[in-house]
Amino acid sequence: MTDRILMSSPDVGEVEERFLVEAFRSGWIAPLGPDVDAFEREVAERVGVRHAAALASGTAALHLGLLTLGVRPGDVVVTSTMTFAATANAIVYTGAQPYFVDSEPAGGNMDPALLERALTELTASGARVAAVVPVDLLGKAADYTRILPIAERFGVPVLSDAAEALGASHAGAPAGSFGAASALSFNGNKIMTTSGGGMLLTDDADIASRVRYLSTQARQPAVHYEHTEVGYNYRLSNLLAALGRAQLTRLDEMIGRRRAVREVYRALVADVDGVEIFGGADDAEDNCWLTSVVVDPELTGWTAADLRTALDAANIESRPLWKPMHLQAVFADAPALLNGNAQRLFETGLTLPSGSALSEKQIARTADALDAFLGAHV
Repeated sequence: MTDRILMSSPDVGEVEERFLVEAFRSGWIAPLGPDVDAFEREVAERVGVRHAAALASGTAALHLGLLTLGVRPGDVVVTSTMTFAATANAIVYTGAQPYFVDSEPAGGNMDPALLERALTELTASGARVAAVVPVDLLGKAADYTRILPIAERFGVPVLSDAAEALGASHAGAPAGSFGAASALSFNGNKIMTTSGGGMLLTDDADIASRVRYLSTQARQPAVHYEHTEVGYNYRLSNLLAALGRAQLTRLDEMIGRRRAVREVYRALVADVDGVEIFGGADDAEDNCWLTSVVVDPELTGWTAADLRTALDAANIESRPLWKPMHLQAVFADAPALLNGNAQRLFETGLTLPSGSALSEKQIARTADALDAFLGAHV
């Protein structure tokens, strides 16, 4: 049996080893240290924001971002239904109620028109909408040109979930630079990784200071351990920050590699009726974190599930697009404003191996399997 081709495995090598060994030899093994400080500065500079707080996960960044924006029990937070569960989970951690908004038809991101309608209806009902959390889906930034003015008109702060989008941009501005604050993820499958980890980005010094305070157990500046409120053990370790610094030096290279993989798939499906690259008609500003195809079974005669079965038989990993939050059992009772796009994309989309660590042989093997399937279903 040939080795399984994975969707997005970590891309690490000699550069990462060197940074880690240097951090290890420095003696800064415990959480925090000079590599954390440097990592925060370097990511903030890359994204073009004033402040960054390195944290244990992207979920932690979302959680603390919501808390620092004043989200409290009983509030409503409007977010994308097409996302990973962490976005909605972080809202629930605060005691607030997630309210899910459906997607634009092509890119799967939050539909600004539905957002405006949701905020209008929620405001009229007397609900306290404490935040809007758009999600930059699979490395494509949401339409902040439309979303930010809508949220501002209703007096609601925006926390951008840019977990999947480092290196992407919207209207020339980097993902992670939008809203009052934004959250990044450095999980093992992301565009760059610290093994596990995340970061909150903001231009607001008070938000950054508050996040650092809460993420270190809300410890007061006393010689003993003094606490006046509940905090969290959410800070990133110095060793993992060193890994992140190494990855950051290679970010553009890794994005380029992922884009090259996307172009291989684009060429294969270009002349196939009923198959298209997800969001690919306008992807110049994407980071190409994951590449997916969308299948119209009425035109193809086969489904995304059929393709997934064929790839699995060839020991190649693939998976559907995110199952929308409003279809998840845990959020079945949450309010939502829907147009059907997220469910359609979930049912017809399939994500293909996309990682920058894929070898030329693995890319060729995946392309051959995809080409063979398409050829057999002409």
